[in-house]
Amino acid sequence: MAVQQGNQGAADVWSGAWVTERLGLRLTGSAELPGLIGLALRENPKRAHLLVSRVLGKHVPQRPAVVHGAGLELGRRVRELLGDKEAGWAVVLGYAETATALGHSVADGLGAPYLHSTRRPVAGVAPVGGFEEEHSHATSHLLLPADPGFLGGDGPLVLVDDEFSTGRTVLNTVRALHARHPRAHYVVVALVDLRTEADRAVLAAAADELGARLDVVATASGGVDLPSDVLARAAGLIAAAPAPVVPDPDGPQAPLSRVALPWPAGLPEGGRHGFTPADADRLARVLPDLAAALAPPLAGADRVLVLGFEELMYAPLRIAGALDDLLDAEVRFSTTTRSPVLAVDHPGYAIRTRLAFPAHDDPADGPGERYAYNVAPGADGSGRFDAVVLVVDAPADTAALEQGLLARLRLVTDRVVLAVLPTAVPATAGPATADLAVRPSESASMHLPAPLHGPDFSSYPASDVRWLLKDLSEVVLEAPTEEREEAVQSGGAHYAESLPVEYQPSPEYQELYQAALTASVDRIALAVGTVAELLRIERLRGERELVFASLARAGTPVGILLRRWFAAVHGLDTPHYAVSIVRGKGIDRTALRYLAAHHDPAQVVFVDGWTGKGAITRELAAALEGTGFNPELAVLADPGRCVRTYGTRDDFLIPSACLNSTVSGLISRTVLRDDLIGPDDFHGAKYYRELAGADVSADFVAAVADRFGAVREAAEAAAQLLASEAGAADRAPDWAGWAGMERISTEYGIGSVNLVKPGVGETTRVLLRRVPWRILARRGAGADLEHVRLLAAQRGVPVEEVDDLPYTCVGLIHPRYTRGATGADGTAVQASEQPDAVQAAR
Repeated sequence: MAVQQGNQGAADVWSGAWVTERLGLRLTGSAELPGLIGLALRENPKRAHLLVSRVLGKHVPQRPAVVHGAGLELGRRVRELLGDKEAGWAVVLGYAETATALGHSVADGLGAPYLHSTRRPVAGVAPVGGFEEEHSHATSHLLLPADPGFLGGDGPLVLVDDEFSTGRTVLNTVRALHARHPRAHYVVVALVDLRTEADRAVLAAAADELGARLDVVATASGGVDLPSDVLARAAGLIAAAPAPVVPDPDGPQAPLSRVALPWPAGLPEGGRHGFTPADADRLARVLPDLAAALAPPLAGADRVLVLGFEELMYAPLRIAGALDDLLDAEVRFSTTTRSPVLAVDHPGYAIRTRLAFPAHDDPADGPGERYAYNVAPGADGSGRFDAVVLVVDAPADTAALEQGLLARLRLVTDRVVLAVLPTAVPATAGPATADLAVRPSESASMHLPAPLHGPDFSSYPASDVRWLLKDLSEVVLEAPTEEREEAVQSGGAHYAESLPVEYQPSPEYQELYQAALTASVDRIALAVGTVAELLRIERLRGERELVFASLARAGTPVGILLRRWFAAVHGLDTPHYAVSIVRGKGIDRTALRYLAAHHDPAQVVFVDGWTGKGAITRELAAALEGTGFNPELAVLADPGRCVRTYGTRDDFLIPSACLNSTVSGLISRTVLRDDLIGPDDFHGAKYYRELAGADVSADFVAAVADRFGAVREAAEAAAQLLASEAGAADRAPDWAGWAGMERISTEYGIGSVNLVKPGVGETTRVLLRRVPWRILARRGAGADLEHVRLLAAQRGVPVEEVDDLPYTCVGLIHPRYTRGATGADGTAVQASEQPDAVQAAR
C-alpha cells in the first residue's frame, strides 16, 4: 500500500525514529510496518508508547482515499476468507474511538451491517453488552444497537481494531458476546498485528474453550521489543520534554462559517446504533450534494483538512473523500481524540503538534481535555492547512465547542467551516411501529432469535432460504380436518393454533401433479422471470440489494425461484427469508425486527404464490403501515387483481399448490399459539423429516429454474411492457376478485366472503386441508382442474360448472364446520344459512 506523507517532515525520516532512539524499543516484522505506523509517547502510566497509524486518519492527517481504502481492502480480504455465502450473514463490530471509521470501511468492503462500541451513554437506550480495554486511556465500551438483536445472529462476527497488540481486548469482547450470543466463527481484523507467540497461544486456547473458530486478518504483522525499564524511561522523557507550543490566544482569528448540510432524514450519522449496507448506499448517493454545500466557503484553498470528532469518524471521512473529488485542492482527514499524547516537533516523531481544548459534548466521565494532533503547523510550517472543516454531531455543538476547539482552530488556519450532523437516536416508537422498536423499558437481555435453515430445518439448502420461524417439530399439533373445524366453532380458537394432518397423495394424484408440472413449467418460469425483471426495473437501484421475504409456506418456492433467477441471469446473490403471516393476527413482528436489523426495510420484497380475493394482500398492507417496509406484494399470478407486481393475472395451476409440505421444503403451515410462541419468538412451524421419501421440493424448483434461459427474452419483454406507461394503467389493482366473491357469497347464501376461496390455488387448499362444501368450476375449464376434480371425487364434494365465473374455479367451505373458524379475525363469522336452507333458497 502506498502511503502518502502527512505532517511528518522530511519524507526520508521515519516518524518512529525519535522514540526508538531514545526509548530503546525496536520494531520487528513486516517490511510494510514503518509505512503504516509511526511512534509517540503516551501520557498514560499503563503504557509507554503509542503506535501512531499513518493510514487510520486519527492522529495523522491523511488522504481520505488512503484511509477508506485501507479498510475496504481488509473487508475484501475478510470476504475472501469467509466466501460469499458465509459473508452474507456476517456482522462487523468496530472499537471506539480509534477504529470506528476503520471498522465502518471494513464493513463496506465486506458488504455487512456495522456497529461500533461507544463510550457515550445515550439516554433511553439500554446497553446490550459491554467490555473493558485494559490498556486504553478510557476503558469502558458500551454496545448500544437500536435493535438489541443486532448481534444475535449465528453468522460470523468480525471485530475490527486499529492494532492487535496483546489480544486481551478482543478476548474480553468475544467472551462477553459469546456468553449472550454464541456463534461458531469470529474474525479479528486489524491494520497491524503485533502479538507475541504467547499472546497468540492464549487466544487460540480461548477459541478452543468456546468451541469457536477464530481467524485473524491484518495488513501487516510484527512485534515491538521493549526494554524492561520502558515505563521509567518514558516517564523521564515526558518530564524532560519542553512544553508544547500553543497558539497565541490573542492572535488573529480566522473567519468561521456554519454550513447546513443536506443530510438525509433518518440516515444514521455513524455506527453507534447500527449502520446497514443500505445506509451506506444512501450516504454514497448524497455525498456529492454534501461536498457541494461545503465547497463555496473553501474556494481558493490549497490545503484543506476535514476534522472529525472522536467516535464520529466515518461520515467526516466520506465527506472528505467527496471534497477531494470536487475541489482543486489537497484534502486531508483526521479527527479529535480523548487520548493524551506527548507532542514533539521533530520530523522523526509522529505527533508534531497538539491542540488541547475542553470536552464539549457533556461526556459521562465529566469535563476534561480533548486533543487535535498535527492540525497546527510545526516550526517549519510544513503542516499548515489554509482551511479546516470541522464535522461534529448535534450533542457536540455547544457553547464549549465555540469557546474551545473552534477558537483554537481559528488561530492556526485561514478559515474554519463548521458542519453539524443530526444525531440518529433510537426513539420510543409510536403506535404504528411500537413493537418494531427498542423501548427503553425493555430488558437489555432481549435479543432476536437466529434464522433456521436446511438441512437441520427444511429440505431446501441454506443458500436458498433462511426461515424466520421457531422449530416446533417435536410438538404434536395435527388433528383431523373436521375435528379442527369443530374445535374452533366455539369461537375460542384460531385456525393457526393447530395443523391439519399432512395430505399424502395417492399414486394417481402424484401422476396428475407431474403432468401438471410438465405442462405448465414454461408458464411458471415466464411468470417468475417477469416478476424478477419487473422488480429489477422498479426496485433495484444502484448498489442496493433486494431482499426477498416469502410468506411461508406457499410463497417460499416462489422466493427461491426469484432468488435463483437473479443469480442465474444477473449474477446477484439476493438474500431470501421466509416469514409468517396469519390472517387476523398480522405478520410476525419479531421477523420484521430481524429484517429491519439486517437490511434496509424499503428494499424488502414480500413474495407469495398467487392472490385469491386479496385477504392476505390487505392483511400485509395493514401490518406494515408505518414500519418503513414496502407493503406491495409480488406474486406469480394475480387473478384477484389486487397487486401491481405479478407475472400474470390468469388463474392457472401453479403445481406447488397441488401439494403441501412435500413441495415446500417439508415445512408445515405456520403456527401461532401463546403457550408455544413467546413475545420475542418467531412464529412456529414443523419440519416433517419423516416425509423425505415423498419430497419433490428440490425437483420442482430445479424443473422451473432449468427453463429460465428459454423464457428470459419473453420475460424481459413482458416486464418492460408492464413497467411502461401503457402497462402501468392496467396494473392498478381494481379488486375485481373481491367483488366477485361478495356476489358469490350472496348468491349462494353463505353470508361471508371468508368462506369463499377463489382461484385454482385456494380451491386446492380447501380440498387439502379444510371442509369443502362444493367446487364451482368455470364451464369448459380443462387440464388446470384435473387435480381439483380428482380431490373433489376423493372427498365426495360436488363440482358445479358455472358460466361467467371470474376465476377458473372457486372453493366454498362448508358453513356447518367453519362457523367461528374463518372470520376476518380468524375466529368468528356471522351466523349463516346452513347448506339445506341454501339449497331450498336456490
